[in-house]
Amino acid sequence: MNANEKLAGLTSWDADWNGLRVIVAGLGLSGFSAADTLIELGAVVTVIDGRDDELNQQRGETLKIVGAHEVLLGAQHVAHLPQVQGQAPELVIASPGWNPRHPVIAEATEAGIEVWSDIELAWRVQNREGHTAPKWLVITGTNGKTTTVSMTEAILQAQGLKAIAVGNVGTPILDAVREPVDYDVFAVELSSFQLHYTHTISPVASVVLNIAEDHVDWHDGFENYKAAKAKIYERTQVAAIFNAQEPVTISMVEEADVIEGCRAIGFTTDTPAMSMVGVVEGLLVDRAYIDDRRNSAVELIALNEISEIVPRHTAANAAAASALTRAYGVEPEAVLKGLSSFDAGAHRIQAVARRDDVLWINDSKATNPHAADASLAAFTKVIWIAGGLSKGVDYNELISKHAQRLSSVLLIGTDVAGLRSALAEKAPQVPVFDITAQSIAEEGIAPTGPQVMNRAVRKAAELAVAGDTVLMAPAAASMDQFSSYAQRGNAFISAVSDLMDSDSSSQDSSDK
Repeated sequence: MNANEKLAGLTSWDADWNGLRVIVAGLGLSGFSAADTLIELGAVVTVIDGRDDELNQQRGETLKIVGAHEVLLGAQHVAHLPQVQGQAPELVIASPGWNPRHPVIAEATEAGIEVWSDIELAWRVQNREGHTAPKWLVITGTNGKTTTVSMTEAILQAQGLKAIAVGNVGTPILDAVREPVDYDVFAVELSSFQLHYTHTISPVASVVLNIAEDHVDWHDGFENYKAAKAKIYERTQVAAIFNAQEPVTISMVEEADVIEGCRAIGFTTDTPAMSMVGVVEGLLVDRAYIDDRRNSAVELIALNEISEIVPRHTAANAAAASALTRAYGVEPEAVLKGLSSFDAGAHRIQAVARRDDVLWINDSKATNPHAADASLAAFTKVIWIAGGLSKGVDYNELISKHAQRLSSVLLIGTDVAGLRSALAEKAPQVPVFDITAQSIAEEGIAPTGPQVMNRAVRKAAELAVAGDTVLMAPAAASMDQFSSYAQRGNAFISAVSDLMDSDSSSQDSSDK
């Protein structure tokens, strides 16, 4: 029996994993979880990671204690595919950051060695004697994944189900699989990276929320990125859910090899057609999962019960979550209860302050143009704080669409050439201010991300007049100056708070 024939039989926790030679590529949360699981199953596990830092050393020592064969840290260990016990590995588990052209992954592929994500491993080992495997509701898209998966979790729990959001958010999926809890449902957020290395999952329902240019560098082109996203529909059992306002998602469903009897269900922020969930006069309604869907609809929730500010993309996320959970059989009352109690959390169109009729909004989660498009569309007169790592995307369409609502733009990233060029071409009338680290460095100050953000907030305050919204929606990744979009958002919140405090102090002094 060759290695791939052996892997084909590994479809449960109780299968014979003993002695399987595995490379786990990457020692982040998902890689650690995968390695820990495989060691418990009896596999011979070698873990590799290019970063030899304190955190990875701690994780590596933990894995050695529980039985890892080797933990190899440093750039020299990821320049090629290592052997395991002097032989070629039989399986590679790839963490999301490892693209198909990475030498380790490319060598494995060329040698015919299967490459799995932690999601693929979880799908297989969740089947365990004496336990009932959870059903999966799976979610992907360029933007809105985390909000939608959290909404889905909230609705499922409102129905009284044992449900948890896993995958590309929150709890690593293999940790949830190994918890002593018989979950009814997993709400699974899947990135395009994870989907690329996922091959056999068969969810109850699946959805692609939207598609826009993103991660084209990882996937080596937009078409490859779309193909990875489309994999989510394969083998769907009950409902393949598409965005009726994005035709590309419709074609994905049409081309998918789903389980016989699976329905195509749409979601929209417009009036829904039959077999869709959509919006009518501020109400989210279902025309998909009712008997008389030709002539009627069932009310799920009023949008203003979800949040004070419900921009179009939030309504779309709520519609998608409703469609997913209704496919599982959740009652309308649970949709209402779940969505009305849902907390979108920080960094997603988060109102930070309002003073002198100027609204300050933190949308640090807007890490690409598609997400920033949704933010910009929610406001009419915007001072826009933008920029970061562009990831090779194009900004022309975004700027052209929103040029008329831009009062001014403050650039804060280290990779803003494309954004600056698009502004010059598509919105030449809009004042652009360079608040980048480079400009601060020219003043003799050692720049940091928080210093840059503080400068941007102060400049925005100088420019703002009544009716303006100061919107920090960077349309770019954060890792140029921050550890994460959350740290970037917190820097904005802190800078706005300091601004408000200093203004109050100034006012107090003048009143004396």
